[in-house]
Amino acid sequence: MTTFTIILSLLSGVALFLFGMSLMGDGLKKVAGNKLELVLYKLTNTPLKGVLLGTAVTAIIQSSSASVGILQALSSTGLVTFSSAIPIILGAHIGTAFTPLLTIGGSSKDGKRAALIHLYFNVIGSVILLALIYAVQFTIGIPMWGDVMNKSSIANIHTLSSVCAMLLFLPCSGVLSRLAMLTVPSSVEEAQELSMPVLDERLYKSPAVALQQAKNAVIKMSRRAARNVGLAAPLLLKMDEETVSAIKVRENLIDRMEVEITNYLIKLTDQELGDDESHAVTELLNFVTEFERIGDYAVNIMEKAEELYDKEASFSESAKKELQLLDAALERILVLTDEAFENDDVQKAAQVEPLEEIIDVMVERLRDQHILRLKDGICSIDTGVVFLDVLNNAERISDHCSNIAVRMVGMEAGEDYDSHTLKSIMHHNPSKDYMLEYEQCRKEYLVPLEEMEA
Repeated sequence: MTTFTIILSLLSGVALFLFGMSLMGDGLKKVAGNKLELVLYKLTNTPLKGVLLGTAVTAIIQSSSASVGILQALSSTGLVTFSSAIPIILGAHIGTAFTPLLTIGGSSKDGKRAALIHLYFNVIGSVILLALIYAVQFTIGIPMWGDVMNKSSIANIHTLSSVCAMLLFLPCSGVLSRLAMLTVPSSVEEAQELSMPVLDERLYKSPAVALQQAKNAVIKMSRRAARNVGLAAPLLLKMDEETVSAIKVRENLIDRMEVEITNYLIKLTDQELGDDESHAVTELLNFVTEFERIGDYAVNIMEKAEELYDKEASFSESAKKELQLLDAALERILVLTDEAFENDDVQKAAQVEPLEEIIDVMVERLRDQHILRLKDGICSIDTGVVFLDVLNNAERISDHCSNIAVRMVGMEAGEDYDSHTLKSIMHHNPSKDYMLEYEQCRKEYLVPLEEMEA
């Protein structure tokens, strides 16, 4: 579409609108008389009736501009005065808030709060402005109160009332947010989930206590990262806007926690620490990075689910079953990792690596199976790319769980190896417990996958 066509369409639309307004005005002039005057009087003889009329009409046609246009057309009959028009115009502002309220039922808590903020802004603003106008009228008096309004006066008052309402709330916009939060409150669990950990720098004088406080914060961070993974994976099968919003809020908190915990630990290194305490600080910093990366990969999976939803695409039934099995394995490895880290449980940490090895095998097989589906035309290119990206993110999550668990095993053994070296030792010289755990994970996850492939 060329620029000329766009401008022509715009001008044509404006001309059509003005022509329609003119026709409406001419028609109302013809029917104007005692009956119309009586109807308008009954509908607008009190401020409350005028506000309700403006609200109802605007809510029905879902446009304050259109309702003001109707009022302008009525003004051509000479029956619309300032006293009757002002309540209608303010009511029209309230009516615009009903459009977002129509979708409030299926929206997230944040969506409901946004719709309510719009409603509160228009209702409170209109009520205050109406009260101020009538206070002036009854005390000082407004000279043109009974005068007939013209089209330009109606348009000017409509615009001016919007500006005044905005200026009224500008210095106290937080009031609307608090009202919305009171109307749609967070649950106790949500409030606790969204809280930031307390990191008291006064505890630097007792490094052992400061370290424990920092670890408690990392534990909270690990739970949030695992929670995001648990919420993100099901979105691939069924999109839910409220879940997406919750993941984004939690990811923001994880990022903030990473910065605060890292800064806290770095400042702690300025104190006089023993060798064990210095080593503990270094390891905690590594754990913070690992958990933050898990949170990032959870967001990647969520974004892939959004991409799938935007394209109105979905996975095949076989792909859905495979993802559910992989999700179960991811949930298990995250639970093991979090419990091992929280309780300093090296035995549980030792169970992570066999499961991580199984997840690697699963990802490889799922990748091969999906490529075959792509070749056979069972899956589209769009879903195929998303599926492969999800597999990569799932594999990265299990890798970071492995890094955390292997570090814990190495710390307990007193070995100063990096995680990759320790993994190599565990794979090439597996213990009896390692092999038993591997076999159990194989039966739980690989055997069902092989049955799906058969």
